Amino acid sequence: QVQLTESGGGLVQAGGSLRLSCAASGRTATNNGMAWFRQAPGMTREFVAGISWNGGSTIYADSMKGRAAISRDRAKSTIYLQMNSLRPEDTAVYYCAVSRFAVAGRRTADQTAWGQGTQVTVSS
Repeated sequence: QVQLTESGGGLVQAGGSLRLSCAASGRTATNNGMAWFRQAPGMTREFVAGISWNGGSTIYADSMKGRAAISRDRAKSTIYLQMNSLRPEDTAVYYCAVSRFAVAGRRTADQTAWGQGTQVTVSS
């Protein structure tokens, strides 16, 4: 079983930036796609960005295109999410997840493991 630990969340003003990290431990996820999701209060969990097993392919939610960059360091078993030009509507708990495939999946049902999340709050 792989364990995922997110970090890097916090409070930031609108227009600011944050870099989230997700470290995997236990069973390796190096051959799996990984992704970031987020969930705001009262809302369903939604896809943010995903990356393939080797980092060669990335996908983004329309709301994050041009504002986010996902990357991974396989040697460190860690993925990152750089978010810029943050908006109040980006406020949510951000979760990383491991895909059951070699590429990232956009659906929550595509994931086999989840982290516990890190809070991102963007003030206006």
